[in-house]
Amino acid sequence: MLIDTIRGTLAVPIHRAGWPFIAAFAVVALLLFTQSALLGALGLLATGWCVYFFRDPDRLTPVGEGLIVSAADGIVTAVAPALPPPGLGLPEAPLVRVSVFLSVFDVHVNRLPVDGTVTAVVYRPGRFLNAALDKASEDNERNAVRIDTDDGAAVAVVQIAGLIARRISCWVGEGQRRRCGERFGLIRFGSRVDVYLPEGATPLVAPGQRCIGGETVIADRLSRDPPRRAERR
Repeated sequence: MLIDTIRGTLAVPIHRAGWPFIAAFAVVALLLFTQSALLGALGLLATGWCVYFFRDPDRLTPVGEGLIVSAADGIVTAVAPALPPPGLGLPEAPLVRVSVFLSVFDVHVNRLPVDGTVTAVVYRPGRFLNAALDKASEDNERNAVRIDTDDGAAVAVVQIAGLIARRISCWVGEGQRRRCGERFGLIRFGSRVDVYLPEGATPLVAPGQRCIGGETVIADRLSRDPPRRAERR
């Protein structure tokens, strides 16, 4: 079963940032086999998980004026007003924040939520609380990116380290023109990604819903429908 899992995962591209970790896990697994078959099997299982963690599948991004897509795979933990991070040049007033929690089994490559120009990138060191907690947005290590759309709207996306996450990678810089759904970063290993919607954007997801980064539409800036509600059934 493990071999089938690894074979199936390898059919999906693995991000290059993961290969050093995969190699390290594989070396440890081989060393464990010299001590015990059981320990070696556990090491092989951990190596398979590492391969799975760094998978980087292509995504089909919806194209349409006003659409904002999820920046990450995971579960929506909150859709609520919150002050945006300082340093991005955004108004000091609450904006609707869509928070997505990534477990260690989710794809951790992050995607840009809109087309536009990157106008600010702000990194802030911090703690490593459980990323599912609301205060993680303020206390944890994080990296915030502001994207300005062609029609003047500003969207912020924030990568937040989690309980066992110890590294945030961001691959965009100020002044770069980027497209919605493009890869812009990665977080190792469990984490959270917040998207701050521009004023007037209608959120189209609800807490508990699963999102796919680069594919799930989380808001529409042109919609006049009320915010979505959801029921567990």
